[in-house]
Amino acid sequence: PPRLSQTEPPEGAPVIQLSIADGVAEIVLDAPQKMNALDEAALAELGEAYAEASAGVETGEVRAVLLRGEGRGFCAGRDISHVTPADDDATAYLRDRVTPVLRTMSEIPVPTFAAVQGACLGVGLGLAIATDVVYVAENAKIGSPFANLGATLDSGGHWLFTERLGAHRTLDLIYTAELISGAEAVQAGLFSRAVPAEELLEFTRAKAAQVASGATLAFRASKELVRQIRDERVGLWESLDAENVAQGDLCGTADYAEGFKAFQEKRKPEFTGRG
Repeated sequence: PPRLSQTEPPEGAPVIQLSIADGVAEIVLDAPQKMNALDEAALAELGEAYAEASAGVETGEVRAVLLRGEGRGFCAGRDISHVTPADDDATAYLRDRVTPVLRTMSEIPVPTFAAVQGACLGVGLGLAIATDVVYVAENAKIGSPFANLGATLDSGGHWLFTERLGAHRTLDLIYTAELISGAEAVQAGLFSRAVPAEELLEFTRAKAAQVASGATLAFRASKELVRQIRDERVGLWESLDAENVAQGDLCGTADYAEGFKAFQEKRKPEFTGRG
């Protein structure tokens, strides 16, 4: 599709765009003139877009979600262009505006994907953290520039970096404000795959479309099992027990029957994503 203009949008124009087609809800951060930095209104729009996508999950219309940013950058973080530090309540902004949106994104039950190019910083990094599978452009820029603002990393950045990079590398990035490339981020285990920037959107759309035509209920089960391991720190045997139950639950679904039948008939399965 043609690129949208990077001129200032009309006053009151939506910053978040949502379209649903062929089982994929594509959500677009559409403020390229400011690297898709998000203010309170844009965050509210983003939460509404994910809520609408969630409603589509319940009807079977949405079986995967793809998040992307228009223009050169994915998301440069919070829009601070009109923020006065003396009047700013950063805790309230993060707690009451940002965190609920990240939770909404993370809790949507179907597979979610993000295509990350250019700047992915602050709240933008949080959007990536709240997404299941993140594909990044090789030349994306990821890190913590907050040392230059007298602020600290937020939106889950400390957790992601410490979990994947360890304490020493995390504090190195925070103290120095140095950014790493998408290729380096993937090599370090932060995100899933790095691809050339010019191929990123096509690549991510293809993967999301592939998953949207797959066994959605099985993917939902795996997403919940992974969440338990990540957030509840369940151990091997507890997770294995949960897997056993999940597999038994799937036995009674149409997609499970179709998958086995297709295997036995040596053909490609045709999944509906329903029970």
